Amino acid sequence: MTVVAKVGRGRAAEDRRSRHCPYLDTINRSVLDFDFEKLCSISLSHINVYACLICGKYFQGRGLKSHAYTHSVQFTHHVFLNLHTLKFYCLPDNYEIIDSSLEDVTVGERTVVRDGPIKLSTLQLPCVVTLLDLLICEYWHLFALSNVPPLRNYFLEEENYRGIRRPPGDIMFLLVQRFGELMRKLWNPRNFKAHVSPHEMLQAVVLCSKKTFQITKQGDSVDFLSWFLNALHNALGGTKKKPSSITNVFQGSMRIFSKKLPHPDLTPEEKEELLLTEEYQEKISESTFLYLTLDLPTAPLYKDEKEQLIIPQVPLFNILGKFNGSTEKEYKTYKENFLKKFQLTKLPPYLIFCIKRFTKNNFFVEKNPTIVNFPITNVDLREYLTEESQVTEKHTTYDLVANVVHDGKPTEGAYRTHVLHHGTGKWYEMQDLQVTDILPQMITLSEAYIQIWKRREDDDTPIHTGA
Repeated sequence: MTVVAKVGRGRAAEDRRSRHCPYLDTINRSVLDFDFEKLCSISLSHINVYACLICGKYFQGRGLKSHAYTHSVQFTHHVFLNLHTLKFYCLPDNYEIIDSSLEDVTVGERTVVRDGPIKLSTLQLPCVVTLLDLLICEYWHLFALSNVPPLRNYFLEEENYRGIRRPPGDIMFLLVQRFGELMRKLWNPRNFKAHVSPHEMLQAVVLCSKKTFQITKQGDSVDFLSWFLNALHNALGGTKKKPSSITNVFQGSMRIFSKKLPHPDLTPEEKEELLLTEEYQEKISESTFLYLTLDLPTAPLYKDEKEQLIIPQVPLFNILGKFNGSTEKEYKTYKENFLKKFQLTKLPPYLIFCIKRFTKNNFFVEKNPTIVNFPITNVDLREYLTEESQVTEKHTTYDLVANVVHDGKPTEGAYRTHVLHHGTGKWYEMQDLQVTDILPQMITLSEAYIQIWKRREDDDTPIHTGA
């Protein structure tokens, strides 16, 4: 009985100490930045890592000979968080801290929206920080993708993809995990800071792309977008026949009319003879797409009367004519040339336009500065559908929700993003740490590069343009 009493008193004392830690007021929430990679700076390990909640540093272990223990004694920093178990400990006394006031810290570390159904009007408008100029390159449209509600909502809940099985040794699922973490960071209404870091996400990009896309080297946004969407689709278990959250949101389909052309060096008689053969007859195929590439007309090389370079403008519907089923364009391969026409057969819930501004050759990259004039709302694509698809496709009108812009020279320029805040109907421009209101009329004057459009459904009200 005596032993039991001693144990009982010991447990009671331990519980009282756990629930009345005297050091909770020393926690400095302003230094807690769970966006950065949770890597112990001493041992370079992700295992059994503890975060000091007073200075924000990471240490491995909390035993008597650990760096966390030494740190607590040397600097009188006593409150630590285990980043795996999310339990709090007081060092050097080494007891667990139990206190409801620490809930906001665990929410910040988990980066999960925990207030039930997601309401856009109550979420904070997030901003992305350029850590070491990370996002000055091709990654700005990661934020544009976060403004697509069905995609964002899928990645906010880790349960949606936690059980997906991947082959042993496959690293591509890391991309899914890091993108999910980035979504939860961006849309966490309890963020300690008004910005988040994409550091871990971009490290996963470098690893999974086998350094095709790097943090410090500027690349092409469209190339990255194509790789990223397809990589996510495959990592989520999607195939050509099996859909994923990526294809459910962005995938449409088109009909391609292709006709092989005779070699230009042949005589007219030889060309005419070849055109009669089966190989040179028009062929029709069906293809899916995750985005549509829009070609700009060649920019003029001449100057006006005032010796200023002419910056041409073109309506969006002119370059959409590529998909009307009658506009032909020649495509050259290494050995053969083809004439192709395109016509849409299915429209996705969210449609991505990639405006082709850059042309590469053996010597340099050239940029086309043509301004595309486009309305913010009510873009109807019905006329670009095949006749049978016009009957089956009920909704064909789209509203803009995100616009990625490239400014400056091809290799030295910078990116900025316009996003629609769905809760307020206002437009914001984001570049580096700067977030400013912008009028919709100003968006149409920019050198748009990548756009995301939302299909309007029966229950949708017209998007407020903020004008």
